Amino acid sequence: MSQLIDEHFGIIEGMLFLAGDEGLSLKDLRTILQVDETTCHQYLEEMKKELNHSAKRGIQLVFLAGKYKLATKQEYKPFFEKMVNQTSATLSNAALEVLAIIAYNQPVTRLRIEEIRGVGSDAMIRRLQAKALIREMGREDSPGKPILYGVTDQFMDTFNLASLDELPKLTEISSQNDVENIFDIKYQEDKEQII
Repeated sequence: MSQLIDEHFGIIEGMLFLAGDEGLSLKDLRTILQVDETTCHQYLEEMKKELNHSAKRGIQLVFLAGKYKLATKQEYKPFFEKMVNQTSATLSNAALEVLAIIAYNQPVTRLRIEEIRGVGSDAMIRRLQAKALIREMGREDSPGKPILYGVTDQFMDTFNLASLDELPKLTEISSQNDVENIFDIKYQEDKEQII
């Protein structure tokens, strides 16, 4: 790999990591890197060779739906599935809290989830996505176009629900719980094992 391409490898890899499942288009990459189309293609081809054909790498560069993305390699799929399923089937209180907020408020943004919980929820959202219990449902039509989250069919199967109408009414839940107890649970999260 040439020195010039080598210098951009880490930048592109970091950008694609941050972009996550959304990926980046060639135009996005060219604009950020301030290079022409040919140069950008050259960087991406070298990166693809480095990632996709190295036994030392667990990720690969893919081009799907007009976007470049980082994805796990298919040959390691059994290990990745084991990692996701290794943790017990039970969810921590923090995970259940985020899941409940999403189920009752979907589609809902991360910011709204955090306003309801009173604590950051970014890591918990990523974990629930990795467990395929929640998914991105699009973007809110507001400044910054934040991602909207909702529950998945996997969530419905896991909790044995035919529809979200089968969820208990919030009034039923709140009448069963002491308000003070809810706050105790919320502020003990950092002591809990998270997912």
